[in-house]
Amino acid sequence: MGNTLNIGSKINLLRKEKGWSQGELAKNIDASREIIGKYERNENLPSVEMIVKMANAFNVTVDFLVGQGEHASYDKETINRINDIQQMDGKTKDILFNVIDTYIQNFKTKQAFAS
Repeated sequence: MGNTLNIGSKINLLRKEKGWSQGELAKNIDASREIIGKYERNENLPSVEMIVKMANAFNVTVDFLVGQGEHASYDKETINRINDIQQMDGKTKDILFNVIDTYIQNFKTKQAFAS
């Protein structure tokens, strides 16, 4: 079965990052260990409901898990912050962006000298 999303490798990677066995993940999302194995080997594609349960268990967005969309590489904490920033008025955003830009510039400078 061709799975162009290759969600199995993402599930496997996220599960290992958490230090969970397939059984532990299965227990967390109310599924069987066998089905987790099939997901990871890309033999079965998880239902939308299962994808949502896994995203919540791993504390990532559905976009991240599925690997689609503009937020596919961001975790939930980053997404929540981006959403909060978008609610701010222009003046507050400008101040925040100045602070962020300063930290980014400092980080890039340190990296340049470290290499």
